[in-house]
Amino acid sequence: MRATNDSSILITGGTGSLGKALIEELLATKSVRRIAIFSRDELKQSQLREVYQNEDRLRWFLGDIRDLPRLRQALHGVDFVIHAAALKQVDTGEYNPMEFIKTNVLGSQNVIDASIEAGVKKVIALSTDKASSPINLYGATKLTADKLFVAANNYSIAYGTSFSVVRYGNVMGSRGSVIPFFQKLADQGLPLPLTDKRMTRFWISIEQAVKFVLDSFHLMSGGELYVPRIPSMKLVDLANAISPNTKISEIGMRPGEKLHEEMISADDSRRTLLLDDRYVVMPVVAEWGYAPPKGESMEEGFAYRSDTNDLWMSQDDISEFLRRIK
Repeated sequence: MRATNDSSILITGGTGSLGKALIEELLATKSVRRIAIFSRDELKQSQLREVYQNEDRLRWFLGDIRDLPRLRQALHGVDFVIHAAALKQVDTGEYNPMEFIKTNVLGSQNVIDASIEAGVKKVIALSTDKASSPINLYGATKLTADKLFVAANNYSIAYGTSFSVVRYGNVMGSRGSVIPFFQKLADQGLPLPLTDKRMTRFWISIEQAVKFVLDSFHLMSGGELYVPRIPSMKLVDLANAISPNTKISEIGMRPGEKLHEEMISADDSRRTLLLDDRYVVMPVVAEWGYAPPKGESMEEGFAYRSDTNDLWMSQDDISEFLRRIK
């Protein structure tokens, strides 16, 4: 948070769930001079402008990260960038792979190029657990984007722009969360569909995700991939917490879906450090003279997976969380 004081910040994909939470937090701190929202959804921008119609620190840019000239315009005078724009639906990516490549890969490179040209100080790109050992097109494009942002430091250092990545799991309460879907079915008395009752996932609240992203601006020097220490949960526990008396139907895993998620692979363990509330995966190649932070080196072969995690949410923990977000 301290790094962003009296600064201009641009959020790509700023009308999404995390973007809206970031806006609320940044405005509440009263330390940010200007927040630019860059997104391609005209309707969601209009709805959000109604919410903040009297807030003169907000600026609204309708545009797509595939459009480099538009990004250049939007980034003029910006100090910090949070890159949240992406195509994210796993099954949609399998059917429309090139569209995901255009946005998640080529669009991300546009954000890098435009940020360097504009003299942006720091850029944080948001990743996903599906980018670690990816088995679907969405995860593969996000892993590629992660590597683009880390590698950008090799030449951006001469221009004074630093790039880092934040990777976390499913965000509880976000637009894409399974919680409202399960709740709707439970209210209708319908069975809750689980692809596999053994399935586990990482979970983070939207408030924790916002804090983690903003804190990373203060910590980063460029080239880090930050991963929060967050709990896992069994999806069957989530279903039972939402509606204890509702039947659960097992429907089989979808294409591109993992039984358990992973945020750091075993192959990355030799480059991973533990720093209090987070892991940091250091860059593979760091020609800009990267200086590793002080932290605990992880054992070779360590993998940060949702099924072998040492932090867990019980069904009671999940129930308490659901009560709070209601």
